[in-house]
Amino acid sequence: MTLALPGPASALTPPLHPTNPPPLALLGSLDPATLARLQPRLSTLRLEPGGRLYATHKQGTAAYALRSGILRLERSSHDGGRCIVRLAGPGDLVGLEALLGQPYRADARACGELEVCRLSRPLVEELCAQHAGLQRELMRQWQHALDEVEDWRVELARGSARERMLRLLLKLSEYTDDLGLIWMPGRQEIGDMLGITLETASRLVSACRQDGLLELVGVRRARLALEPLLQALRAASLGEGGGRRRCWA
Repeated sequence: MTLALPGPASALTPPLHPTNPPPLALLGSLDPATLARLQPRLSTLRLEPGGRLYATHKQGTAAYALRSGILRLERSSHDGGRCIVRLAGPGDLVGLEALLGQPYRADARACGELEVCRLSRPLVEELCAQHAGLQRELMRQWQHALDEVEDWRVELARGSARERMLRLLLKLSEYTDDLGLIWMPGRQEIGDMLGITLETASRLVSACRQDGLLELVGVRRARLALEPLLQALRAASLGEGGGRRRCWA
């Protein structure tokens, strides 16, 4: 089977085999015999950092279950800026709108090395018709995706720029890799997400580093001091600036 994915950094691996099991988030309730019959119809896609899984407005043909890595879903704002509407990690299902025959509603790009399982619309429809439990899991995944978008919108839209930055870091802490590192958005991406200027975003990142909340590790990776971060967020919610408030917008 051959698939053409947007972006030069994506590649297709052979179909799944017994040592490369299907995504438990959606198919874990199926019996072993059914899973064995599915193997030739499931493919794993690997993307390099920045690779695009699918594009906004492109007619969707499949949903994707994340096996490893982090994916960011982006939309364009009215002024031409790019806004990350949510992140997705291992076990999450993205591109669900394709299962309704609708175009994708966001650009999906890999934050780092990414591995996903492609679930075509005909395959999902066939399995849902045969397994009621799969329909329930699909609905649960759909609700989870909606909740995540709403959480990002609400949490990053209230409070001072300082509070919004701290909440963003806390949200990113939900997607740590095996080394305990988070994917670190660029300054412009932070500005787009928080509704602040590039200069303010740079000051906020510098203040986080000075306060010992954030340590940049290589390209697009960072380590968080989670307990100090939580303390800083509690203090910010109470209106307590602390000794370094002058560093924040």
